[in-house]
Amino acid sequence: MADMSLFPYVPRGEQEELVEFIRKAVVELRNAVIGSGTGTGKTICSLVGVLEDQPYHKFKVLYLTRTKSQQKQVISEIRMINAKRSTFCVAIQGRTPTTCPMMSSDPELSSGSPDELSKWCSEFKKRKGKEGGCPYFDRISNIDVDVLISEMRTNLPDPESFQRACLEKGLCPYEMSKIAIPFADVVCAPYPFLLSPASRLAFLGWMEAIMSDLVIIVDEAHNVPDYLRDIITTEYTKRALDYVDKEAGEWGDPVVFEDIRVTDITNVMRVCFDVASKEYLKGDDGLIPPYFLQEELMSRLMVTSNSLDTICKSLIDLGEIVVAKKKEMRKLPRSYMRSLGSFIRRWMDCDDECFAKLINGGDRISFEAYCMDPYLAAEPFRSCRSSIHMSGTLEPLEEYAEELGLDDAIMRSFKSPFDPANLLTLCATDVTTRHDDMSREPEMISYLEDWVVRIVQTVVRNVAVFFPSYDMMNRFIVDDVPERTGRDVYVEVRGMSQMDLMDTVDNFRTSEGSVLFAVAGGRISEGLDFPDKDLEITIIVGIPYPYPTVKMESLIRYSDFRFGNGWEHVVRTPTIRKMRQARGRLIRSETDRGVCVVLDRRVPALPGFDIDGHDDIIPRIRSFFENE
Repeated sequence: MADMSLFPYVPRGEQEELVEFIRKAVVELRNAVIGSGTGTGKTICSLVGVLEDQPYHKFKVLYLTRTKSQQKQVISEIRMINAKRSTFCVAIQGRTPTTCPMMSSDPELSSGSPDELSKWCSEFKKRKGKEGGCPYFDRISNIDVDVLISEMRTNLPDPESFQRACLEKGLCPYEMSKIAIPFADVVCAPYPFLLSPASRLAFLGWMEAIMSDLVIIVDEAHNVPDYLRDIITTEYTKRALDYVDKEAGEWGDPVVFEDIRVTDITNVMRVCFDVASKEYLKGDDGLIPPYFLQEELMSRLMVTSNSLDTICKSLIDLGEIVVAKKKEMRKLPRSYMRSLGSFIRRWMDCDDECFAKLINGGDRISFEAYCMDPYLAAEPFRSCRSSIHMSGTLEPLEEYAEELGLDDAIMRSFKSPFDPANLLTLCATDVTTRHDDMSREPEMISYLEDWVVRIVQTVVRNVAVFFPSYDMMNRFIVDDVPERTGRDVYVEVRGMSQMDLMDTVDNFRTSEGSVLFAVAGGRISEGLDFPDKDLEITIIVGIPYPYPTVKMESLIRYSDFRFGNGWEHVVRTPTIRKMRQARGRLIRSETDRGVCVVLDRRVPALPGFDIDGHDDIIPRIRSFFENE
C-alpha cells in the first residue's frame, strides 16, 4: 500500500488504494484515468499520490482547474500537507479587470481577449518608471523576492486573498504570482494556461520548466474533451463585418491587393454569408462544403488562392498598425481588420477531415470551423512526464483515454465511501420530455409543472430544479410555476456574471425551503457544492439530451468513424454525465442526505444512471425525511 505519511486525515474507503494507484502512474511515467466518486477525496489523494516521490525525482506539479472554487480547495489541501512536509503552492488566475486595478477603471477592457489584455499590459510595462506606465508593476522592482517567497510559504494564500493583499500594497497580483511560480512545488492554474497554444510557451517559461518536467493533475476531467475541441475551433460572425467597415473607414478604407479595398472584402463576405444561409442552413445550423468560403471569395474577388493569402496577410499587417496605434493611445489593442484576415487564414488551414465547416443561423449568424477531435489539442498530456485525469463522472474511462490519445493510460474507478442509503433516486413514469411525445400530448408540459409543484410542497426543504434547457425553464416561469410553489424561487439566468450567479446561489442557500431553477450541464449543476441543508432535493426535468443540430450530427458521424459508437459517445454518455453531476450536488459529505427525482419515464432503461424506484414518489419523499 501507499506511504500515507503526507495524508492529513484518517483514510476512509479506498483512499489508500487511490493514492497508491496515482503514485504508481507517476513512478512509471504513465497517464492515469480515474473515475472517482463523491467523497473519495480526489484533490487530497491526487496531491499526496503525486507529491510522495517529488523530492526524489524533482519534477514540477501542475494542477489544472476549471473554477476559482477548485483552486481554493487545492490551496486548502496543500496547507494540510504543508503541516507534514514543507510544500509550496502558488495559484494563478488570468488577467481580468477584476484582478487588475488599471483594467478595472476602463469598461472597454472587460471584453478583451487574453491575448489583447496581455499586449495591453505589455505596453504599460514598457514604460516602467516613466509617465503613462503602470505604477502597480513599477513598485514590484522594490520587492525583496526572498521575503515575498518566505511570506507566501508561511501563509499559502488562496488567489483571492493574495490579490487583496497585493492591491492593498499597490502591487500587481498577476505579476507577483509570476515571480513566485518558479519557486513552487505545486502550481495551480486554470486550463487555458497550459492547454491554449497561445499561452503555453510563456507559462512554461514562468515555471522554468519543459513539458517532460511536468506531472499534471486534471480536475473535473470530464470537461476536457469539449474544452480541447473549443480551443481548435474557429468562428466568425456576420455582425463583426460592421466593425471591420468602421475601422477601415477610420483608416481611409485601405487597399489590400491591387484595386481591392477592405470594404470589398467585407461586402463579399456578406454575400458569402447570405449564399451559405440560403443554400445550406437547416434550422439552427448547416453543413457547408469544406472549400465553400475560399472558393466563393476567390470567385467573387477574381483572385487566386495565393492572392487570397496575400489579402489575408495585408489585413493582418494593417491590423498590426492599428494595434500599435491603439497601444500608444493606451486603448485595448484590438483590430477588426486583423481578426478578419486571421479568420480567413485559419479557415483555409482547417481542411482536415476532423473539422466540420458550418453556417450558424439565428441571432448570431456565423461561419464556424468546428474541431470534432480533441486529440489535436491534447498533445501536452502526451508529452508531459505523467498526467492524472480525475472526475466522478468520467466513465467510460476507455473512451476518454482514446479521445485524448492516452494509449499508455492505466485506468480504474473508485467507489464513493458514503452510505448509499443517504441518497434516494426516484422516477416519475407518467411524464417525459421526449419531443415526439410532447408534440402528441400538449398537456405534457402541464403534467411536468404539476410534478415540480407537488414535490416542492411535499416537505420544507431546499430544492434545485434542473431543466434540459433555458427555453423549458423559461416556459415554467411564464406559466407561473414559481408562484404556484409558494416558495422563494431563485433562477440561474443565461449569461449572468459570476458575481450575480454567486449572489443568487447564496440567497438560495440561506433561504429555508427555497427553490433554485437551473440548467443541467450549467455552472450550478457542475461547479458548486451544496453541503448539509443547503440542498436536500433535486428534480431533473426530463433527460437532458442535446438539441439535435447539424454540428452534433457531424460529430456523431466522425465519432462513428473513429470510435465506432458515435451516438453513445456524443449523446448518451454526456447526457448521463449531466444527470449524475446534477444529482451529485446533493451528497457532498458522509452526513448529507437527499432525494433526486427524475421526471421522465425513459430513465429506468437508461444505463449508467441507477434509480431506486418509480412508485409512490410523494409518500417515499416524506418517509425518507421522516426517518432522519
